[in-house]
Amino acid sequence: MVKIKICGIKRLEDIEIVNRYKPDYIGFVFAYSKRKVSHDLARKLKDNLDSDIISVGVFVDAPENEILELFGDGIIEVAQLHGHESEEYISDLKDKTNGELIIINAIEMNDEVDLLQYNDSIADYLLLDSGKGSGKTFDWGLIRKDLKKEFFLAGGLDSENVTLAVDEFDPYAVDLSSSLETDGFKDEIKIKEIMEVIN
Repeated sequence: MVKIKICGIKRLEDIEIVNRYKPDYIGFVFAYSKRKVSHDLARKLKDNLDSDIISVGVFVDAPENEILELFGDGIIEVAQLHGHESEEYISDLKDKTNGELIIINAIEMNDEVDLLQYNDSIADYLLLDSGKGSGKTFDWGLIRKDLKKEFFLAGGLDSENVTLAVDEFDPYAVDLSSSLETDGFKDEIKIKEIMEVIN
């Protein structure tokens, strides 16, 4: 069964909704974004999050110490990296957390990307996306069927196309954000619908 991640959680109301519908992962955005949350707010949100839901921190070229502090404080269990983070950077994070921090390496998909080069990445998972929170799909024809590394599929997924994507590419997880919002806020009706479509 494909895992579900709902990204861009920023209000206690959002936490109440996800606690009801139980996605596998939720994302706190710490990079510059309209969905950005402070460490203090993320701590409050995490304190109210169902313990079965895994919290992911979303970063773009963040200092290692920021990620290590959030992980050490129990605010995040996973780091999702959207910048130019190197294998050395990922390796350092792994070493400094005794391998306990899960790493998702986000790849901005285009014609020049050779996904197979990431098969041996130290990252635990890839995330295939059209761009940082663009809300648009990329050319799914770029997904290599011989990719061995498990991946999250993101970018423009909604209740209309998500089952097609899952059936066609068998991702480890799907990652949704803007398609679950109305006027910039998470919408319980849309979250309920996507959970029912996928499950």
